[in-house]
Amino acid sequence: MDITALGGVSAITEATGGKVLGKDDFMTLLIKQLSHQDPLNPMDSADFTSQLTEFSSLEELTNIKDSLGSVLAYQQSMQNATVANLIDRTVETEGDSFYMQDNADVGFELESDAASVVLSIHDASGAMVWTRELGQYLTGINSFRWDGKDINGNQLPAGQYTFGIEARDISGNEVHASTIEKGLVTGISFENGLTYLTLDGNRKINLSDIRSISL
Repeated sequence: MDITALGGVSAITEATGGKVLGKDDFMTLLIKQLSHQDPLNPMDSADFTSQLTEFSSLEELTNIKDSLGSVLAYQQSMQNATVANLIDRTVETEGDSFYMQDNADVGFELESDAASVVLSIHDASGAMVWTRELGQYLTGINSFRWDGKDINGNQLPAGQYTFGIEARDISGNEVHASTIEKGLVTGISFENGLTYLTLDGNRKINLSDIRSISL
């Protein structure tokens, strides 16, 4: 490779087959270029100034990259420490699953006032174990405490259940309802740069999906 033919960052990158060089590589090549120049025909001062300018820019970009890396690492460590405080806290997120032990609160959000709200609960196999017309509910977030008993009044075992909401207005038109999932944070995991919470020992949600946190 004719080092004296190199004229800048782009030329060096091209001459090295597209390999991106660091600042140390750039400085090494620049020094070799100076040491191998023809004393009777030295490098043009304008070209030399241009290369020094490119090196300075490379140095600044490298420093910025290093600084950003440090900031991101610090931010990640702070987030991880903060997330640890969620252990044993109850969180809410969109979803239709919940854990019941003796009883459980289920939540839902109505787009408008509903004259009739029907709640249906299913066990882990998908079989409906309880359903009831709950009456009127207003726009916004609502909740209902289920006593954990089936349609016949028998206490059901603790475990994972799902629920669904059907709401209608006074004219019988369907009212959009979103189910709200609640759970106790029992674990935290970090995967591919993302933070996940484990609820009730077996459900995993993304940290960004949390709507609210309570004791």
